[in-house]
Amino acid sequence: MSVDSAAKCPFNSTRNDSKSAAVVTRRMKIESGAEHIRAFERAREVLLDRDLLQGGAGAEFVDTSDPDKAPVFFLDGAPHRDKRTSIARFFTPKAITSRYHAIIERETARLLGQLRRDGRAQLDVISFELTVAVAANIVGLTDSDMPKMARRLSMMLSAGWHHRINLLGRVAAGLRKGRAMLGFYVHDITPALRSRRKAPKDDLLSELLARGATQRAILTECMTYAAAGMVTTREFIVMCAWHLFDRPELRADFLAGDEARQFAILNEILRLEPIASLLYRRDGDAAGADRHKYALDLRAIHEDEAAVGPCPRTLDPDRAQRMKTNGAYLSFGAGAHHCPGKQVALHETRMFLDALLRVPGVRLARAPDVGWSEMLLSYELRDAVVTCDPA
Repeated sequence: MSVDSAAKCPFNSTRNDSKSAAVVTRRMKIESGAEHIRAFERAREVLLDRDLLQGGAGAEFVDTSDPDKAPVFFLDGAPHRDKRTSIARFFTPKAITSRYHAIIERETARLLGQLRRDGRAQLDVISFELTVAVAANIVGLTDSDMPKMARRLSMMLSAGWHHRINLLGRVAAGLRKGRAMLGFYVHDITPALRSRRKAPKDDLLSELLARGATQRAILTECMTYAAAGMVTTREFIVMCAWHLFDRPELRADFLAGDEARQFAILNEILRLEPIASLLYRRDGDAAGADRHKYALDLRAIHEDEAAVGPCPRTLDPDRAQRMKTNGAYLSFGAGAHHCPGKQVALHETRMFLDALLRVPGVRLARAPDVGWSEMLLSYELRDAVVTCDPA
């Protein structure tokens, strides 16, 4: 079913509110031989198909023969369900309000206090410190210096501008990444493991130790949570801030709204600017090269008028209510591999931005540069600067 955009669209039908579309469209490449999916219902059907396996990020090459030693991201079937069940308690509404809200409030106060004192801050840096603090509590990486860990992780996972530098520059960047990863293991993971061997806590590292996970499996799991729980939420925060700073009426709507209204605005921004731009699934029945692969193009999927309504490229916070649907659409996936931390990310973003936008005189002094990460199949936003009135 199609919608007559010209008749029903409340906006200029040629308008495109996306800030990342040009870079993503130019840089995103679909794997050769993969079926390119752009329709919402077809994408949902693929994500809900229990016979399909996780794809992308080298999933085909990860050894999952021992589920206790494989990251949950790469598992499928019963082992995946068992591991997801064992970590579900970290993402419940009760955990969010009783455990993470206090961390979000504390870190937000610290970071915005520094902004008030300095009069300026790099938005992607301070938002990353926030997301690292929250995800580190879930993982158990709480026995080291948090800002230093954030810098190490940022170096390890940043990839958007490597295509712009020459071979020597890429080699140097690779060496810096290797040094950061070694530092992450020595200075962040090792002290946390030492502490939990003595006194286990309610976190992922304690659970991995109880399961007898290897050092390599622990590092991989920590990196998975860093990419999925820290980096993506940073991009979400910066992208939402960019939209809210650029549109005074949207900013006023956000600040005047209750929690539900603020979530509606954030979800609509995410629909328009999906961070995970590509999701892959693969056939589980065939072997090797014979396996069929599906590439779900979330940006195109979220422009399917049959699902999202007219003017799909415009930012319309009332869209989900009008369409009587979930405002996130497929931004957090669906089915067995849907993002378990979606509510954590939404709460972090809402609480931080609500506080940031209330700082006296706060403004976006420099819009972020948009890059593309081949590793995460995601856009990256860097060097956004916010300034405010002197404290």
